[in-house]
Amino acid sequence: MTDKYEPTESPTSALEALVARANHAGEGLPPVEKWDPEFCGDLDIQIKRDGTWFYMGTPIGRAPLVRLFSTVLRKDEDGKTYLVTPVEKIGITVEDAPFVAVEMNAVNAGTEQVLTFRTNVGDLVECGADNPLRFDIIGDTDQLKPYVLVRGRLEALLARPVMYELISYGEEIEVGGKTMFALRSKGDVFPIMPAAQLAELSA
Repeated sequence: MTDKYEPTESPTSALEALVARANHAGEGLPPVEKWDPEFCGDLDIQIKRDGTWFYMGTPIGRAPLVRLFSTVLRKDEDGKTYLVTPVEKIGITVEDAPFVAVEMNAVNAGTEQVLTFRTNVGDLVECGADNPLRFDIIGDTDQLKPYVLVRGRLEALLARPVMYELISYGEEIEVGGKTMFALRSKGDVFPIMPAAQLAELSA
């Protein structure tokens, strides 16, 4: 049986209090990876596949609140995602990835190319060794789902228009003795699929 987070205040007040406790006075993101609070149970917060946050079945319409909550997200080794503050760790539900990449930019070309993504909550991510791309190919139709690592174990699913733009920068690159359809960023290569497989899909 899953523990449920039971705040002492009303649900709305508890959320506001969580925001206040998560507010970080310094520059940059809160150091959630360094915090080790006790698990307080699960809260009825869900992040949908399109990046929309729901609280108790209702969309959270306050963008600053969603942004602040996003800064205290952490995905642990157990595969679950939590809101983490110095004093509490609260489980939430993520339908796919916690973030959505809604915009990309490419500068330079070839080995000098750099791909940068903006997420739905305002994170800017330069793709490279520390923030790699990965690709899932799922279903009978071989649907391509690209992800970029934002921080820790938290990824952003690329929105479909961004995915199409990304693929336009793909090229055939030799990787481990195989010709792969792949992307370059910050000197690293991110294979998508064998070039022969792409040719079959395009036929």
